[in-house]
Order: sequence, then structure tokens, then C-alpha cells
Amino acid sequence: MPLTLELSTGDLAGTRLAVSPLSETVSGLQTLAGCWGRTRHGHWTRWAAGELAVRPLDLSRTWPLLVTGRTSWPQFLLPAPARAASTIDEALAAMCRTTAREVRRSLHGVFGDRLPAPARALADDPASGLRAIAAELRRAHDRLIAPHWTRLHAVLDADIAYRAKQWADGGARRLFTDLHAGLNWHNGRLTLDGDHRSSPGRPAGGLVLSPVVLGPPWVMIKLHTTTQTTIRYPARGSGALWTAAGRRPAGHAIRLLGRRRAELLETLRSPATTTGLAEALHVSPSAVSQHLRVLRDSGLVTGRRSGRAVLYRTTEQGIRPSSEPRLADISAP
Repeated sequence: MPLTLELSTGDLAGTRLAVSPLSETVSGLQTLAGCWGRTRHGHWTRWAAGELAVRPLDLSRTWPLLVTGRTSWPQFLLPAPARAASTIDEALAAMCRTTAREVRRSLHGVFGDRLPAPARALADDPASGLRAIAAELRRAHDRLIAPHWTRLHAVLDADIAYRAKQWADGGARRLFTDLHAGLNWHNGRLTLDGDHRSSPGRPAGGLVLSPVVLGPPWVMIKLHTTTQTTIRYPARGSGALWTAAGRRPAGHAIRLLGRRRAELLETLRSPATTTGLAEALHVSPSAVSQHLRVLRDSGLVTGRRSGRAVLYRTTEQGIRPSSEPRLADISAP
């Protein structure tokens, strides 16, 4: 039987969407370790491996807990985001608040009675062990995630906006059925194909739905243990994040738009901000803004405000190879 979550009206009322930089850090380390097999994040993996080859990270306490060679790992390492956009420090502080009892119960649930040395050291002194793990994860975030956070956050924010619209347009049915092919919603029950853990029944306090870029192409459900039940799913646009900037624009697009605007169209197959585009294409933000204004006025790019930033993305008209803009509409620089 697939894993089944029974959701009451109250559970649905407590369900929310949230972004977690700690989730990207944890998933990134597991991706780097090959936990998911071959993924679409090869560009980032090669970059991260190169960074660590030059200047290694000490992950002696964290790595053995995240890369276990088993089907599970201690879930207290990734608490549910407390709000829509928690910081890495807020997430690590929440992890450090895990009680000694919860730490030991989770470790024995993953490793059994014979704990490996790193897990045994954590079980013996959970408080100091969690602080040491938090310090390692903070350094991993700063080295491997922070340099790409502008682009990662743009993809995550765009996904949150899309899910919120699905929820508003079609309620829970539309939200959950569109979240991932492996999730099914029927009569107040949410089931995940391929997950055969014992069904816990109702999640306490509703669900936290959290998109992930640097993760596997399937859904991961963290059941209610130390924090709320969390559904981590692949963010829309994450597959194109690393490939779009390196994809060469078509020759006709370069002739009609100019190289820089054609590159912007390709890069914006994955959502990005003006700052993120400037970083990806190594040009000034003001130059990017000028090009985006032309592309947006021509219907090739759309923009949506997210907090203080605007997320841009190529429209269907801009993506379709057959829909070439007319020279009369756009003048190349």
C-alpha cells in the first residue's frame, strides 16, 4: 500500500508553501554524493566538486548522517521551514532545538541498535553534536549554495507563485494533483506511489509544501517527527536552470534580436531576476534591464513581482522556434 496522509479541513487550513535554504544545502550534499544516481544537476555537481577539490570542507559529523547507504537518514537534520522564506540560520537554530530524546529515537530508527561512530557520538551528546553539525552545514551552504542562491531562489519563488495560483484556481485537488505525478488526491487522502512506509494517518498541524531544486526528480515526504510533515518536491524550471545559460541561441534569433537578447531568451527558460541574469551572463544589471524592456514589450518575456524583485521568464511565444519575432517589432542593437 502506498503511503497515505489523511487531511481534515483543519489540516488543509494549516497547509502552507515554504522555501528552505537548508533543504537545498542538504539535498545538494546528497546530490554531490550520488544518492539519487544520475541527475539533471551535473553542471552544479561538477562545479561543486571542483570547489571542494581545491579547498575541501570538513563534513566529518554531517556526511555520515546524510549519506548512509540506506533508504533513510535522520530527519531532524531538516526541520520544516517556520515561515514562507526562512533563512539558513533560522533553520539551523530549529535543528539545534531538537530534543535529546528525539535525536536518539531518530538515529536508532535509521541505524538500528548498532550506531556507527558519528551517530553514536551525537547520541552521547546531542546538544554539542547538533551545534557542530550546524556549523558544518552553515559552511557548506556558504561555499556551495550561497554563490548560486540568487538563481536558485528565483526558481523557488516562481514555483511558489505558480502553486499558489493553482490552489486559488482549483483548490486542494488542483494543487496536489499538479504537484507531482506520483502524488494522488482523493476524498481527503493524499497518497504517494512508491513509498511503502506505514501510513501515519493525519499529519499534525497540516502540511508544509517545499519546492527543491538540488534534489531528485521525485517527491520526498518527511513525516511528522520533530516538526510538521513536509512534502519536498521538484521545483518547476529546475531542470533548465543549469543548462539554459549555456545553451546557444538559434542563429535566426541572433540575427533578429542580437546575441545578448537571444541569450536572455534562452537563459530565461528558467526564471531569474535582473541581478541573477547579470551574474549569469556577466553583464551589468542596467544593460539587462534595457534588453528585458524590449523583450517584454514584444511579448517574448514576462515579469512577475516577488517581494522586492521581479522574476522574468520566457513566454511560450519566445520559446517556440516557429514564432520568430518580426524585424519591424524588434530592432537588434
